[in-house]
Amino acid sequence: MSQSNRIAGGQIDRSQTFRFTFDGQAYAGHPGDTLASALLANGVRLMGRSFKYHRPRGPISAGSEEPNALVQLRSGARQEPNTRATVAELFDGLEATSQNAWPSLKFDAMAINDKLNTFFTAGFYYKTFMWPAAFWEKVYEPIIRRAAGLGALTKAEDPDEYDKGFAHCDLLVIGAGPAGLMAALTAGRAGARVILADEDFRMGGRLNAETFEIGAMAGADWAAGIVAELAALPNVRLMNRTTIVGAFDHGIYGAVERVSDHLAVPAAGKPRQTLWRIYSRRAILAGGATERPIAFENNDRPGVMLAGALRAYANRWGVAAGDRVAVFTNNDDGLRTARDLQAKGVNVAAVIDSRQGGDLLPGIRHLQGAQVVDSAGRLGLASVTVRLANGRTDTIACTALGVSGGWNPNVNITSHHRSRPEWREEIAAFVPGAGGPANLAAAGAAGGDLSTHGALASGQAQALAALESLGISAKASDLPQAEDAPIAISPLWFVHEGKGRAWIDPQNDVTVKDVKLAHKENFTSVEHLKRYTTLGMATDQGKTGNVLGLAVMAELTGQSIPATGTTIYRPPYTPVAMGTLAGRSRGKEFKPFRLTPSHKWASEQGAVFVEVGNWLRTQWVPKLGETTWRESVDREVLATRKSVGICDVTTLGKIDIQGTDAGAFLDRVYCNTFSTLAVGKCRYGLMLREDGMVFDDGTTARMGQNEFVMTTTTANAVTVFRHLEYCRQCLWPDMDVQLISTTEAWAQYSVAGPNARKLLQKLVDQDISDAAFPYMGAGNITIQGQRGRLFRISFSGELAYEIAVPTRYGDALIRKLVEAGKEFDAVVYGTEALGVMRIEKGHVAGGELNGQSTALNMGLGKMVSKKKDAIGMVLSSREGMNQPGGYRLVGVKPVDPKGSISAGSHFMEIGAPVELASDGGWLTAKVYSPHLGCDIALGYLKAGDQKIGRKMRAVNFLTKTDTEVEIVSPHFFDPEGERLRG
Repeated sequence: MSQSNRIAGGQIDRSQTFRFTFDGQAYAGHPGDTLASALLANGVRLMGRSFKYHRPRGPISAGSEEPNALVQLRSGARQEPNTRATVAELFDGLEATSQNAWPSLKFDAMAINDKLNTFFTAGFYYKTFMWPAAFWEKVYEPIIRRAAGLGALTKAEDPDEYDKGFAHCDLLVIGAGPAGLMAALTAGRAGARVILADEDFRMGGRLNAETFEIGAMAGADWAAGIVAELAALPNVRLMNRTTIVGAFDHGIYGAVERVSDHLAVPAAGKPRQTLWRIYSRRAILAGGATERPIAFENNDRPGVMLAGALRAYANRWGVAAGDRVAVFTNNDDGLRTARDLQAKGVNVAAVIDSRQGGDLLPGIRHLQGAQVVDSAGRLGLASVTVRLANGRTDTIACTALGVSGGWNPNVNITSHHRSRPEWREEIAAFVPGAGGPANLAAAGAAGGDLSTHGALASGQAQALAALESLGISAKASDLPQAEDAPIAISPLWFVHEGKGRAWIDPQNDVTVKDVKLAHKENFTSVEHLKRYTTLGMATDQGKTGNVLGLAVMAELTGQSIPATGTTIYRPPYTPVAMGTLAGRSRGKEFKPFRLTPSHKWASEQGAVFVEVGNWLRTQWVPKLGETTWRESVDREVLATRKSVGICDVTTLGKIDIQGTDAGAFLDRVYCNTFSTLAVGKCRYGLMLREDGMVFDDGTTARMGQNEFVMTTTTANAVTVFRHLEYCRQCLWPDMDVQLISTTEAWAQYSVAGPNARKLLQKLVDQDISDAAFPYMGAGNITIQGQRGRLFRISFSGELAYEIAVPTRYGDALIRKLVEAGKEFDAVVYGTEALGVMRIEKGHVAGGELNGQSTALNMGLGKMVSKKKDAIGMVLSSREGMNQPGGYRLVGVKPVDPKGSISAGSHFMEIGAPVELASDGGWLTAKVYSPHLGCDIALGYLKAGDQKIGRKMRAVNFLTKTDTEVEIVSPHFFDPEGERLRG
């Protein structure tokens, strides 16, 4: 716990000490550390093993591009695999363990694969697992499944919560480096709504890792000042710890905010992570650039890192990655690393510069025209072998090597709409190409401006252009003085010497030899290369190795890099936890549900609930002594038929339709006529799809000359409203019609049974006698002084009403109804009893409205008016849909009253073989009728209207039942309708 590699400086809080463990060993760090910086400070370089060969691995970067240092965090139910140690914020008590190693990180038995590397070259799985075919399930697949994966998931339920959020802005700035800060500041000062998102917990980007100044201030201090000013602007939202993971259509960006990952346990009521959907009018990508390595033999040892990462650990975290450091570079940025480390007192053993000429670094052994050709060290770097300009070799002892092969702009998000990057020769890198996400522009290093001044200038320029396109006036401010060094690079992709392996993708163990093999076997297309070698297919998605692999292939084919081409990227930018994508959609919230106004009362009575669409509805309400659900349902049905029953029907869709053309509009969407409906009356309506099939049914009441109230089935409440809006806006935009969904605005109860009028008369202020309020009547009423609506309609076949009040009075109304109904032994019935009574009466519902039924199938063919046109009318008249022998709705009951039938059974003639050719139709819904004392059902039967009275079989292929049944009228109860008109 000595932090032997900690040096002076950095942006950590040394006044506090955090204790943490890695593989059970205790260490110390400070607030502001990442797990990687803290481990390096404690002299730990070995943090993982590679995927295929299980070679020892340490971090090569200091950011989200890290391919090697993948660890498991926490333990128990909160265990999290495949976390990049380079971005995991340190907190007190953090538990971290290595992964992909057994029995230990230092001694991994699977490292035997490295000795067998000759057999595991690129594409070995394509060649090996093809034969013999019988080996696949019993041998190959089990081995692959055991070996696959990097970390381990806990099987315990995740105790944390995840959330989803929505945000809107004029300008989204992705990345808070110098370009992003300047863009956000320019737009923020102009009054635009700005969101500045950055994946780091400290905004500032590379400014936090550098020593140069901006406007006579340290770059990190300048960034902190700008962040403070932005935080004070009410129109600017700062989102640190937030990664923009994808660009989608219409200016929408996905973002993952790590709300609580830096804490041991999320604060009460706070999610661990939030998935944001950000709607932006314009966006600027200021995501910076990623340094790339140079491939040479054994360049994958722990301690071999990117030179910019060595500089970042020293400048930001006060950590020397080794006690003796060397730098291998082909550009001036590597020289900057050597100078910064030297200034901090780090022993810089040598700078190996592949270029000739230029100034020598004072006080440092600067080997020009030299290349690193090999490295040594078992579990960590001990030395490198250098080929000098004169051809001789030299061994340089070092425990860390910084490699700089140039910088690749982070173009990933600009490729999310299949835009291909373009090659820019002067920086030897790809930059964003044309045709990316609309209204997205790149600035700073992400756009190829790799100097600090260039980043500031392009950030401001892109912000001004975005604001101008939005009509927001803004003016350019004077830019502070900043470093503006030209890019001095002489590309070197890989060292040609050496017979060993030079690593391109260290996580997937892809080497230069693998690329050469792909070329030899004609997998030269960049897409084929990627899949044949697995280059860039892991958690870093090729951020560090892709361009290097393409450059090797370009040299092998004799083509230029742009001619060779590049793969493109797709979301997510960095890995996203499955829990984050799910958000709160788990457990009881996996599927959203709504509660009816009577839910509280029903819960108090011990009601059983069922999911119906998005609603939880009362299924039945058991009474003391009832031991089965059938007892409860039978009681509710019999009591309703005998006296009165109450049912919550709030879930039915309700749509208010108003306007001078409202009646004519309904004529066009319903197959029957509504323009002639009298004010104060209801009518049953049938709605068809364009293809002539039944879409939905329900009642519509005319409340005024230009005002209608439509009800829909519960399942189609939303789809019918959308359909009507489409018709209003697109088909007939000239009609004077306005629509609003009022499903949630009204609580509605059905009161059915011989005593329904007597019960309601105790509450309703108006006269609702048969003369004053006849069958199919409708109107506005008051209920003990409160406004409401009343409809005399029946779904159960009884004298029935539906009474509605504003939803806030729904709970009070159910209690009033129950209290007033005690005199009549009223019951509250649920959906099961409702289903029994509707089948007894022959009313169609969900089972019959299955999307493949016509009005004629349902026995409602006469409702399709021939006097007008309406949606679906033409196609409903097709010959094939009007065959005399087509499916017709029938009733079904078993010949033996004790016999059992089930929905989904198929009609077959007695004696017919049980085969598809014998199929005559099917049962759509089945219940037990306490009035008839047997099962009854509805179904569609070929020529069913001609087979009333016949006996057939109901055969269920799943339950293996075969029951003799009688085909009867679908109207089992009160077929003449005398009771509902009572």
